[in-house]
Amino acid sequence: MAGRKALSGRLVAGLGLRAGTSEGDIRACLDLTLATAGLAGEVVPRFATLAARSAEPGLLALAKDRNAELVAIPDEALKGFEAACATRSTRIASLYGVGSVAEAAALAAAGLGGVLVQSRITTARVTCALARSAT
Repeated sequence: MAGRKALSGRLVAGLGLRAGTSEGDIRACLDLTLATAGLAGEVVPRFATLAARSAEPGLLALAKDRNAELVAIPDEALKGFEAACATRSTRIASLYGVGSVAEAAALAAAGLGGVLVQSRITTARVTCALARSAT
């Protein structure tokens, strides 16, 4: 992970979640991930998740509350980021073809040259990873 080398870019939170996950559960995982990365309180202007989860009420509510753009990543697009993922879940890999939905989604939404700055943090219903865009 590039750590603090890429601080000039836009921060992106990649989120993997189970259907029906509450806004509070997603918020707790996001805040824990930011704190773990040493970025507590930093603004996250972009959230990214699987297209199939992008209409989840809890996620929509948190994106609205945090004034974040929500990017829906198609399953197929995640596969291009498998090599850049720092962690791997066998279960998730069998479902989506990528070891971490959160990491791959963050990298996909960060765009060309984006770097992973925090590998996935997992709670009971949510995973979250952070990436920064190159610009």
